[in-house]
Parts: sequence; C-alpha cells; structure tokens
Amino acid sequence: QVQLVESGGGSVQSGGSLRLSCAASGYTYSNHWKGWFRQAPGKEREGVAVIHNNGTTIYADSVKGRFTISQDNAKNTLALQMNNLKPEDTAMYYCAVQTMSTSPAVQPLNSMRYNYWGQGTQVTVSS
Repeated sequence: QVQLVESGGGSVQSGGSLRLSCAASGYTYSNHWKGWFRQAPGKEREGVAVIHNNGTTIYADSVKGRFTISQDNAKNTLALQMNNLKPEDTAMYYCAVQTMSTSPAVQPLNSMRYNYWGQGTQVTVSS
C-alpha cells in the first residue's frame, strides 16, 4: 500500500524559508507525475509544484522563482524548498503521486491527476 509522509512544515516570518520533504513507501516511482499541493482555509486545493519522473517541472505562477521541487528516486523522496515565503503561502501542504494513467487533458497541476495523497504538513507565514 502506498504511503506518503510529509515533514518540514512550521511557522516562519515573511521572507523566511522552509524545506518540505515527502517520504514514499509501497511505491516505485513510475513514468508519471508527483508533486506538492496546498489548501488554505476556505479555499480549494491548488497545485504548487510538480515534477515528472523525467525531471520536467511545472510551478504555479504564484511560487515561480521562490519554490524549487526536487526528487530523489533512489530514496523515494520528494522535496519542496520554499524561499522568500509570504503570508499568502500559509496553507496545509500535501504531497501527491500519480500511479495510474490519466487523460492528457488533465494538466499536471490539476489535483485530479493524483491518486495518492499524504496527510499534509502545515506551513504558517506571519507578516
């Protein structure tokens, strides 16, 4: 059974940095996408950054230039380095992986592409 466990969340001041990690078990990285999503209270879950097994990355416009996603397929880990954090980055952050094929019409940053999710780690940025 696939399990995803996030870590690294916390509270920082605006302009600070955090590094999120996601450890996967019961899962062998396949030729699909994996990534980070977030959900703030009262808002829908949104894609933050995703990475394909071939190394291709896609970022939400709101985090471009500030966040970096990386993967270590040998260790089955996924990371998100978040720099210059802003109060609007405050949310629960989730790691997700895609293990089944989906329609090409479902964009990589669309949560519908992903079928396994971690339980989330809270990121709070104060001004």
